[in-house]
Amino acid sequence: MNQKRFIQGTALVCSLWMGLSTVWAAEEKYKIDPTHSFVTFTIPHLGYSLLQGRFNKIDGAFSVDANQGTIQVTVETASIDSNHAERDKHLKGKDFLDVEQFPKAEFKSKRIVEKEGKAQVEGDFTLHGVTKPITFEAKLIGTGPDPWGGFRRGYAGSLRIKRSDYKISYNLGPAAEEMDLGLYIEGIRQ
Repeated sequence: MNQKRFIQGTALVCSLWMGLSTVWAAEEKYKIDPTHSFVTFTIPHLGYSLLQGRFNKIDGAFSVDANQGTIQVTVETASIDSNHAERDKHLKGKDFLDVEQFPKAEFKSKRIVEKEGKAQVEGDFTLHGVTKPITFEAKLIGTGPDPWGGFRRGYAGSLRIKRSDYKISYNLGPAAEEMDLGLYIEGIRQ
C-alpha cells in the first residue's frame, strides 16, 4: 500500500512539475509603454561636440519565450526632439529625415537569443525608406509588478549606424558620418 501511495505521489509531483514547466516556458506578450520607452540619438557636431536628442513617440510590442523572443518598434520621425525648435525643423526636412515622405522608422526582429539577462537581437531596421539588417545587444533592466496591478519588463540597448547607409548624406563633416542610437523599452504584459 505504501508503494502505491509513493507511486501516486510521485506521479502527482511529476504532473505538477510538467505543468509549471509549461507555464514557465510559455510565451509572454508585452505592449510597449510609450510613456516609459524612447529612442535617443547621439551624433558628433562638426567634430567639436556631441548633439543629443530623442524621439518622443514610440509604439510596438515584444514577446519573451524560452526559445525565441520577438520585438517590433515603430517611431514617428516627426517626434524628433533635439531641444532646439529651428534645428528640429531642419532635421524633419528633406536634408535629413524627410518626415513628410518617411513618417516612420521601424525595427522588426528576426531572431532574439536571451541568456543571463543579455539578449542578442537581429532584425531589419527601416529608416528614410531604406531597410538594412542590424544586430545589437540589449540588456534586461528588470521585471516585476507595477503599482497598478500590471507586470512590466524593461530593456536597454544601443547600436551605431552610418547615416549614408540610409541615404541621409547632408554634410556634417566626416566625424558625423556615424551616429549612436539608444533604445530604452519598457513593456506591460498583456
